Amino acid sequence: MQIQKHRIAIDGQQFKYLQAGSGVPLLLVHGLLGGAFCWRLNIPAFSERHTTLALDLPGFGENDAPRHLDCGMEAQAIRLCGLLEKLGLERVDVVGSSWGGAVAIFLAAMSRRVRSLVLAAPVNPWSDFGAERIRFFNGRMGGMLLRMVMPVSRPLHKTALERMYGDPGRIPEGTLEGYASLLMRQGRVHSILNTLRHWENDVAALRGAIARVQARSLLIWGTRDGAVDLKSSETLMRVLPECERALIQGAGHLPFEETPDEFNRLVLEFLERTSVAQQARKAL
Repeated sequence: MQIQKHRIAIDGQQFKYLQAGSGVPLLLVHGLLGGAFCWRLNIPAFSERHTTLALDLPGFGENDAPRHLDCGMEAQAIRLCGLLEKLGLERVDVVGSSWGGAVAIFLAAMSRRVRSLVLAAPVNPWSDFGAERIRFFNGRMGGMLLRMVMPVSRPLHKTALERMYGDPGRIPEGTLEGYASLLMRQGRVHSILNTLRHWENDVAALRGAIARVQARSLLIWGTRDGAVDLKSSETLMRVLPECERALIQGAGHLPFEETPDEFNRLVLEFLERTSVAQQARKAL
């Protein structure tokens, strides 16, 4: 498998992305604090059937951003609309995780280029896990604390990562080091704070965005997810069109890393069903 590295400017902001494979384009949108690195265990499988593009959104991954850039969910989705247009991608499937899942929902609400959505425990209005922490870091004291702690936070990374897994024994080799290198980049704390500053407004706006989504959807959730409430998936299933749900027993918030074989199978089978359904509609 050959992976190509690309860089492209959208509205003055740099996007870095990895591209591999051929077929219907598949866009991978990472969660908060992540990047294209998150999908290292998925790109090989996806690229066998799809032109797979794994992004570093502005301010995240290996992609830096100006100090005061709006890195919120809706703002990132607007940039992704520009990316799809600039790359000439007329029909694309999108996989988004957590915060990136919310970005993907906004994107599907804005653009009819999105054919389907795979949402791994997406941030949504019906989960209040972590809401108090977000409000704290949005405050003056919380922001000051984050600026002080981030540069010396490396000893805490292992504990934080383990909490994202249902079984910390399944953390792949090199994962801690990979995330640490992204988190410790100069200026990263400003991108995080600029994201959190828009968090509550973005989550509130998601209700309206979800109502405008027309793409087929698959929700994937680990049953031991402690970051986004599994119960919120029941509401999402009712409000998203043609929505399916798959649960991965014992997995935490990062099933694409913790149980990549099962995650990859679920995604590829869903995308195949989506293609069959699309062809059937054309035949009518």
